[in-house]
Amino acid sequence: MEADQKYLPPLRSLVLGGAASGKSEWAEEFVAKQGVSRVYIATAEAWDDEMRAKLTQHRARRDATWRTIETPTDLPAALADVRRGEVVLIDCLTLWLSNLMLAEADLAAAEAALMAALAACPAPVTCVSNEVGMGVVPDTPLGRRFRNAQGGLNRRVAAQAGLVVAVMAGLPLVLKGRVE
Repeated sequence: MEADQKYLPPLRSLVLGGAASGKSEWAEEFVAKQGVSRVYIATAEAWDDEMRAKLTQHRARRDATWRTIETPTDLPAALADVRRGEVVLIDCLTLWLSNLMLAEADLAAAEAALMAALAACPAPVTCVSNEVGMGVVPDTPLGRRFRNAQGGLNRRVAAQAGLVVAVMAGLPLVLKGRVE
């Protein structure tokens, strides 16, 4: 790229990784470089002390330049609230999917609504998601259903994304697109 050309990230990005891989931190830094008007869409719910501590840690990493929208299941509505000129981080699709499964929601309809909302969003959106298919096969039907649903969701989001990054041990590996 020539020196006078500015790097413009794609409108849709996906950051994948395992638990505690550093994917959220990498995604936060990536989004922060894109602009000052940042939107953090959080899907986690604090069901226990461990999760409350993790959410506190995530909040502490963000400064006042982030606008936070907390929504465990309604990502399409949150994306509809985003304005041109903002940059968006969704953290994370994995918790969103598990929240929907626990609520016994129609996953196909929810995913279709999410994909339509991503396509319609006027701002760049980076989604964080877990790669859950590289471990042991879950021993319960619900676990296997979740693993398969998560893998399918990740594939469909990746197909629409201009950038896909896998983070392992805090290190990014670009799978699709490029990062400057």
